[in-house]
This record gives sequence, structure tokens and C-alpha cells, in this order.
Amino acid sequence: MGKESGGSSPSKPNRRRGKGKPSNRGKELKWIPLGGMGEIGKNISALQYGDEMIVIDCGLKFPEEDMLGIDLLIPDVSFLEQNRGKIRGIFITHGHEDHIGGLPYVLPKLDVPVYATRLTIGLIKNKLAEVCPRYKPVFHEIGAGDTVDLGSFSVRAIAVCHSIPDALAYGIRTPAGVVLHTGDFKLDAQPIDGRTTDYGAFAELGREGVLLMLSDSTNVEREGFTQSERTVGRTFEQLFRLHKDKRIVIATFASNLHRAQQVFNIAMRYNRKVALVGRSMIAYVDLARKLGYVSAPDDLFIPAQEADGMQPNRVVVLTTGSQGEPFSGLVLMSKGEHRQIKLGNRDLVVISATPIPGNEKLVSRTINMLFSCGCEVVYERDQAIHVSGHASREELKMMISLVRPRCFAPVHGEYRHLVRHAQLAKDLGVPAKGVFVMSNGDVLSLSQGGKGRVEGRVQAGTIMVDGLAVGEFQGSLLKERRELAQDGILTIAVALGPDGSVRGVDMDSRGFLHRQDAKDLYGELERAVAKALEAPMGDDAMRTAIRKSAREVLSRYTKGYPAIVPLLVRQG
Repeated sequence: MGKESGGSSPSKPNRRRGKGKPSNRGKELKWIPLGGMGEIGKNISALQYGDEMIVIDCGLKFPEEDMLGIDLLIPDVSFLEQNRGKIRGIFITHGHEDHIGGLPYVLPKLDVPVYATRLTIGLIKNKLAEVCPRYKPVFHEIGAGDTVDLGSFSVRAIAVCHSIPDALAYGIRTPAGVVLHTGDFKLDAQPIDGRTTDYGAFAELGREGVLLMLSDSTNVEREGFTQSERTVGRTFEQLFRLHKDKRIVIATFASNLHRAQQVFNIAMRYNRKVALVGRSMIAYVDLARKLGYVSAPDDLFIPAQEADGMQPNRVVVLTTGSQGEPFSGLVLMSKGEHRQIKLGNRDLVVISATPIPGNEKLVSRTINMLFSCGCEVVYERDQAIHVSGHASREELKMMISLVRPRCFAPVHGEYRHLVRHAQLAKDLGVPAKGVFVMSNGDVLSLSQGGKGRVEGRVQAGTIMVDGLAVGEFQGSLLKERRELAQDGILTIAVALGPDGSVRGVDMDSRGFLHRQDAKDLYGELERAVAKALEAPMGDDAMRTAIRKSAREVLSRYTKGYPAIVPLLVRQG
């Protein structure tokens, strides 16, 4: 192992291969997914052998539309906290949010080393600086081909293509056998950075014998092969050529640095300057340029505030907002609320992404607003403006055929993806009794003989992050927010004299009928509350009586009730 380091200078492990020091021979190997099963995002799992454990990834998931006020969702890692002393390290496959986004909230609790590539470490550092700037983690920088020996685990990093540079798969040797985690991958024969998926490493593991294969399931429903990222570059080239008189605005994922590189290359060829818009876009490109993952001269870039003052055919705007995120650069432009860039009929907007499941309405709304600004908008999938970073069905078949695992568990996908990927493995000869469709918290036990069984569960679930507050995913809190959004709130303040008598009743509301719109209703409510409190009673009984009397009145006027908040004010 290399020397440990703090947050500023990650160290490199020795680039050597080995089978580790299996101090727990005879124990069963356990794989425990804690997120990413039956869902898109929140990827995290653990491998345990005896009293030793490693963790792979720690991501987040974005909230559903009905999760009002929730910023993001992270995995419940109670199981890992209880076993913190067993964890030898966290291995990260790549720098996407669904694989690193949970670290700022989880890593300080576990306080274990993190193993990742240089770019991924840089992205993690940026996230930690935002959420927990005082925490000083220990990073170990690794690269494709490196092997890290940690007790019973010998972890080999394997290069794979994805929609972000430096993505890795992991071949993990244990005393019970080899586990392969593919990470997110595709088989791009002509990647932008020239770093291809290492077929040889996967074939070598297949010849050695893989006990358990964990494989990305995201695109299992897509037939054929995923197109090369260079396809998008050719489409951009054509758009630049056909729209020489327009300003071109391209919205894509900030993390898709290969796509950003293609935009920069084409912009230079067409003598255009590039304005970066969106905090994450600026941060990703800045970091990638500093670390050498993106090549572009300083004079290519202009501040966003200069874009409106230049000739349209001399500017490209690269922005966030491809998923219709409410405060992203593209959405603010579409609403006319961006402080620096105003869209109009001189603009061609290219949405270089497909909506993540659940974001379809947001994206559709953004496209409509862009058209209302007078823009020409290119967003259709058949125009080759986006390609996935995940393997399609034929690529998944190739990977299973290369590896020929004894046991197989699909990961990273909604439940239907997991089921279809499991069936694909069976069709390719993996024994049915060795194929497992898991849920978060399930425990898969594996013996050296290649037999596996799902037995028992550990605590797993979702933790919601609301601003800086982190708490359990409690249905009651979200239920209250939905009720407030649907029916509003009614406060009933009762002034009480020293003897407990009612001196007055006042009401106010938000999201419910205002007094000027329903004077008779408010008057009836005040009379009903005053009457309900005529008899002496304690404070709790008073609050109950207020709610009950108010609901009785409201039931004659409306089917739904606002949230009723009684306030007791005692006067001297």
C-alpha cells in the first residue's frame, strides 16, 4: 500500500497484483447491496468476508416530483456504521452523482479511506468542500491496471468506457473466489480520450473463473449496441455548419466531459468563443482542465455576461439544464430570468440528453418555453444529439460471455431492468440457481464451491436531505407537505383570559380561502370555535375541540380540509 494522505494530495497504491492475505479462510463471502437495486441512483454495496469489508460507491438519488422540498436522497448506511471497524475502504467506480453524491453525508460517519482515480477524487473533494469543509478524508489515487491489497481483498482496477472519463470496473479476488463489479460501462471502440474498455482484463478474469458478476443493467431494454460518443460530435459538426448565422446553445450533463471536449474542438474550428453557464458546468470544466482531462486554450472562453454583446455566429453557450432542473442555466434562460443571457430568434438550442425517468415533464415544459422565446430547438432522439454511457443489450451479452460467471446479480436499474438482465444471463448459460435479483438490504452468501443463497436482510433504505437537514425518510413528513400543498393551512388563534374564558377568536390562512373571499365561512368558524370552548378544559382538550369544531363547519363547504393549527394566547 502507498502512503496515506489527507484531502490535498492523494497517494498512489503500489501497482502490483496479488491475492492478498486471506486471514479468514473458510468464511463465506457476502455481498450486500444497500442502494441502486430497483432504482436509478443511490448506488452502494458492500462485500464482506469474515471480519473484513469493502464498500463500492456511495451515490445519491434525486427526489420524485411529489417529494416537496426534498433536495436529494442518500442511502441509509446504518449497517455500515454498525460495522465501521470492519471496513477497509470505499472504492469508487466513477464520478457521477449517483456514485459519489452520498459521500459528503456518509464518509464523515464512516471515516475510512477512499480509493478512486484522479478525476473522481477531484470531484469528491469539491463536493466535500461544499457540505463538510472541515472534514479531512484520506484518499488513495488509483488508475486502471492498479491492484490494491487490503487483507482478504485484492482489488484490481479495470478501465471501462462511460460518459465521464476515468471510469473503472473492479475485479476483486477473495479467498472464496473472484467478484467482478462492472461499474457503469459501454463498449465504445472509438472513445474521445482513446481509453477503451479493457476487454483483455475481463477475458483474463473469465479464464481464471469469476464467482460472482455484478453488472450494470440500465440499458438492458435497448437492443443492439450503444453508439459511440463520436456520433454526437458529428451531429454537432453538422449543426454548426448549417446554422452559421445563429448563436448555438448546448445543454448537456456537466459531467459529460467528452461531450464538452467535442464542443470546444468544434467551436475552435468555427471560430466561436465558448461561454460556460451553470455552477456545476463551470466547476467540472475547470477541474478537468486543471487535471488534464479536457484540452482547451484560455482564450477560447468568455464570461457569460459577454455572450449577449457578441455577434451570434461567434458564440457557443454550454450550459446545464438538460433535465429541466428548476434553477439550472437553460431553464432560467427559457423563462427569461437569466441575468446574463437572453434567448430569442437568433438562437439554436440543442438539448443533448434524454430525460432521466421522472424528469420527462420538466424537460417537456422547458422545451415549450424555449419555443415561446422564439428559439429553434433540437431535442428529438432520432437526431443523434445524445448517446448513452451505458451498455445496450448486445454489449451486456458480450460481457457475460467474456466473463462466464458462476453466479450473477444485475445491479444499477429499476426492478424490470434487473429482471430482464437476470433472464439474459440465464439465456447465456449462467445456471438459473446462480442468478439473483436482489433488493436493497438483501444478503447474498457465496461459498467457494460457487453456491449462493439470499439469506437475511440488513437495514437499508433512504435518507432524505432537505437543505442542510438530514433525516430518515419518514412518510408522515412528506404527507404533511403534500397536504399543505393541496389544501393549505388555517391558523385559529384563541385569546384566553386569566380564568380561561374566551376573549376572542382570530383566523388566518395560506393556500386556503382568504377572509375577503369567504366572510360568512370565517364568521361561522369563529362562532363554532367560541361555542366549543364554553366549558372549562385543559389546553390539549382545547386544541382538540378547536380542530373538531372547525372540521365540522368546513365539511359543509368543502371535501378537503386545510391543515388546522390552533394557537392559545393567554392575556393578563
